[in-house]
Amino acid sequence: MKIVMVASESRPYCKTGGLADVVYSLSKQLVKTGQEVSIILPMFDTLTPPFAFSKLTLAASFRTHMSWRKQNVNVFHTLYEDINYYFIQNKQYFERGHIYGDFDDGERFAFFTMAAKEFIFVKHLYPDIIHVHDWQAGMLPCLIKIDDHSEEKYGNAKFVFTIHNPAFQGLMPKFSLGDFYNLTDELFDNGAVRFNDQVSTLKAGIVFSDKITTVSPTHHLELLTPQGGMGLDSVLRYREWDFLGILNGIDYSEFNPEADALIVKTFSTKNLVSGKKANREALFSQLGIKNRPGPLFSMVTRITWQKGFDIVFPALELLLEKGANYIILGSGEKQYIDKLNELKSRHPNQIGLYFGYSDSLAHLIYAASDFFIMPSLFEPCGLGQMIAQRYGALPIVRRTGGLRDSVICYNGTNLTEANGFGFDAYNANEMTRTALYALDTYNDKTTLRQLMKNALNTDNSWEKSTQEYLRLYHLLIK
Repeated sequence: MKIVMVASESRPYCKTGGLADVVYSLSKQLVKTGQEVSIILPMFDTLTPPFAFSKLTLAASFRTHMSWRKQNVNVFHTLYEDINYYFIQNKQYFERGHIYGDFDDGERFAFFTMAAKEFIFVKHLYPDIIHVHDWQAGMLPCLIKIDDHSEEKYGNAKFVFTIHNPAFQGLMPKFSLGDFYNLTDELFDNGAVRFNDQVSTLKAGIVFSDKITTVSPTHHLELLTPQGGMGLDSVLRYREWDFLGILNGIDYSEFNPEADALIVKTFSTKNLVSGKKANREALFSQLGIKNRPGPLFSMVTRITWQKGFDIVFPALELLLEKGANYIILGSGEKQYIDKLNELKSRHPNQIGLYFGYSDSLAHLIYAASDFFIMPSLFEPCGLGQMIAQRYGALPIVRRTGGLRDSVICYNGTNLTEANGFGFDAYNANEMTRTALYALDTYNDKTTLRQLMKNALNTDNSWEKSTQEYLRLYHLLIK
């Protein structure tokens, strides 16, 4: 089967969040099952590791038209782990030192979508499946399906559209249809792409794809409700029979405590205690804080309202008073960063802060931690809780989206299967109560070690999820 992924980011070359992990890990696992996979990405100047042009092969050159814009397009190719990566170059749009956050993001990713559409035809890829991710390329199924020569150019390709984060809906003014995509206003006037009186490329992906997925079964159900659907629930209910949730996994070759080169001491269930102890000592030393007694609670996250910081601080105050330690790695909103700095000023020997991102430090945090806090307001899937489990750190989660699907919460009676802690209501009292329950459990070493072993043995690999995607693909092309 020939599968083309179209996304704004993918590891190992460009990443801001979980989208990059999913696109890469799913593609990697699909290749292992014998599929031919290509990933089409923008050629950002922040690609890592930095590419010299001599290491890339020019795959195609052509012109793409966006209304009055006539732009030359070069597409470069490299093969990595048997995945074909194609990078669409445009210095004006993609060489800005970052990936998102510009006033003209709608235009930038419209160009990417138009160029990806043309490249699939020019390169004669003839995919069986075109798998589109999030709003950035959400117009692609529409553009291809309304092409008068669609079958001649693209064969019988079927479209899967995955919603990773419904909060970003690709909203732009009505004139964008003609100005960016060379389309008439009919698609807006008939409601196909209209959402809140604007064009929504996320809605376009939902309406024109053959199947729609999201990243966990619970988030699938949440998106069908007025409370969780972020305005799109009626559109998704219209496509309900073509919409399903498939839980993401994590890459077990990257996150493997038995062979992780980024941690100080590798470990398994057999040497869990000594492994965590050694990594904890190294982590505290690296962050310049004293390795004192008490449990280690951690977060590796974006420091933003979505991640539950409004309800975290009261719990942290009590945990610190009771002798716990806390480490966070991330970047985000100033109001929360200021609060974290103020908290550290009062508890300098119990708190480690790293504002930014370091892959090696993140691995060390997972390996050293006893508990991993994820009290998200909403979380379509979440990967942090799965990575934490992989290293025997017990997630403390609000039971929403993929957090509900991946964490079996300890209740005092399910010791043989529980692999974390959780609560339902989004408020500080529930967060604090659950954190204190975890703290009490820490003092029962027999129970704690069993829960950690359960977490470490949890299967969060991509194998199961990949089989579900394959069943979906085969259903479309049979």
